[in-house]
Amino acid sequence: METCLAVSDDAEVGVLVLAGSSGRADAGRCALLAAHGMTAMSIRWFGGPGQTPGICEVPLETFVSALDLLAATGVSRLAVLGLSKGAEAALMLACVEPRVQAVVALSPSSVVWANVGPGPDGVTVPYRSSWTWRGQPVPFAPYPAEWPAEGPPTSFRAFYERGLAAAPPEAAIPLERTRAEVLLVAGGDDLMWPSLTFADALAERREVRIVSHPSAGHRPLFPGEAPPPPSPSYLYGGSPEADAALGATAWPSIVDMLNQPSA
Repeated sequence: METCLAVSDDAEVGVLVLAGSSGRADAGRCALLAAHGMTAMSIRWFGGPGQTPGICEVPLETFVSALDLLAATGVSRLAVLGLSKGAEAALMLACVEPRVQAVVALSPSSVVWANVGPGPDGVTVPYRSSWTWRGQPVPFAPYPAEWPAEGPPTSFRAFYERGLAAAPPEAAIPLERTRAEVLLVAGGDDLMWPSLTFADALAERREVRIVSHPSAGHRPLFPGEAPPPPSPSYLYGGSPEADAALGATAWPSIVDMLNQPSA
């Protein structure tokens, strides 16, 4: 499993950092967290050697194994920070892994979605769950039959709004099952999916904290982070200024929550 690790001396908290649908190991965010007194680890969670080639039936045990490695560094508090599909994974991980004491979900989903790309068998359709747990697929919301017709670049927000309206109840992320502290960060101009709507739905299941900005998009920026280049394929919404404003507003709460003493 491809990993990157940024160690802060005498850190009490360890943070597992999960990128979005790239599945990459995010060394930059690990370094940022380490600069604020945390030990941070990020992993490639699909698409690597021995891993499923797409976000299809990815075992949640993948992230449990990463927590094992993180715990072995000597930290006493385990947390997860994820973006987009990584946030979906982070929230589900907290529901099944009691060691997780804090979750930061950036541009989260409130439901588990169908796969994005092929599974271990190399097949994309018929659709399956993005995740499995103990060998069983996690209940999921299927995609609408009609895909966005415009673009590229393409906005998927309305597509996911239609999917959410038809999602079966069992696809909802059962956030009430975790005792972890939960912080949700969402932009009102997210054009990839309606993350602020998702955040509000998660808040209906249990107490969470939501930090939002009406003009921010799908990719909030923390202090010191550079905006990613525009995508030729997808519309993410927001602007570098609004995305940075959301990240700057959320950052003190993120650092404070992650660095809380262990219960």
